[in-house]
Amino acid sequence: MNEQSSIFHLYSHNWTSMPYANVIISYLLTCVVFFAIDLTWLGVVAKNIYAKYLKDFLSPEINWKAAIIFYLLFVIGLMIFAIYPAVAKNSRVSALVLGWLFGFFTYATYDLTNLATLKNWPIQIVYIDIVWWVVLSAAVSIAWFYIVKFIG
Repeated sequence: MNEQSSIFHLYSHNWTSMPYANVIISYLLTCVVFFAIDLTWLGVVAKNIYAKYLKDFLSPEINWKAAIIFYLLFVIGLMIFAIYPAVAKNSRVSALVLGWLFGFFTYATYDLTNLATLKNWPIQIVYIDIVWWVVLSAAVSIAWFYIVKFIG
C-alpha cells in the first residue's frame, strides 16, 4: 500500500499541525452550529412529527445528560471522519460528501436497528431521521470546514 492511499495519510497534515486551542475552538463553534440547527429541527419543525409517530416511545422528560453526551460524541465523529479528512484535502466537496455519508450510515444504523428490534417502530421515522441526519451532517460538515479554514 503506498503512502498516498493509506487512511493515515488523511490525518498526516493540515489539522494535526493546528494548535490545540484552534482545534478546541473550531469544535466548540461547530457544536454551537450543530445544536442550533438540530434543536430548531426538534423543537420547532419536527416536534409534531415525532409526537405523532413516536408518542409511545417518547419520555415525558428529556434526559439532557444523555442528549448532550450524544451530541458531543457525534460532533467528534464528524470531526474525525468528515471534517479533518476534507480539510487535509482542502476540499469542501469532500466535507459535504463525507458529512453526508457519516449522517447516512450513523442514522441508518440507528433507525434500521430500531425497526428490526422495537415493536411498532414507524417506518416513516426511519425515512425522516435518515434524511434529516444526512442534511444536518452535511450542513454542519460544510460549516465546520469553513470554521477550521478561518481559524486554522
